[in-house]
Amino acid sequence: MFEFPQFSNIQKRAIYIALAAALAVGALFFSLSRGNAQPSPQPTITPVFTPAPVIPTTIVVDVSGKVLHPGIYTLPQGSRAADAIKAAGKQLRGVSMTDINLAQVLSDGQQIIVGAPQVVASSSKGRKGSATSKAKITSGTININTATVAQYQQLPGVGAVMAGRIFAFRTSHGPFATIDDLSKVSGMGKSKFANLKSFIRV
Repeated sequence: MFEFPQFSNIQKRAIYIALAAALAVGALFFSLSRGNAQPSPQPTITPVFTPAPVIPTTIVVDVSGKVLHPGIYTLPQGSRAADAIKAAGKQLRGVSMTDINLAQVLSDGQQIIVGAPQVVASSSKGRKGSATSKAKITSGTININTATVAQYQQLPGVGAVMAGRIFAFRTSHGPFATIDDLSKVSGMGKSKFANLKSFIRV
């Protein structure tokens, strides 16, 4: 009859340790296999949406003077002076358009004056009280974007001819962006501009 071998206590302890180690290794492999079979879900990244800048598609201009329907008009971006005058019903019969650049591209808030008064030089032997005798400004300032021809003549060194040039320049090119733009008017020298610079504003 076969008999199981008798183990000493030391051998039995070694067998128990080996069995426990085998169980631990098996449990480890089982746990790793489950982890590989079921990967942990990845976090969802939501893209950040940045809206595109809104570019204006229209402009608002003021058409005044000798047109059929003076007023404020909304026009497409890139419109020209001719388009604004057409929107206002065109110029009145007999009104000259030679002082307006009809091909000028308009900007938002611009004013177009149709039929601005033409100023001619006064003769040195002209009537008493002519434009050359207008009183000059000594204090305060004049807004060069809203001033009339007569008000321009109140500036130091500005006579009837120069006042007419300033008015025509503003009509053709639109409002002055800065007071320094006044120096772009034909005949406006550095010394003349320096004398009147402290009396103007935009």
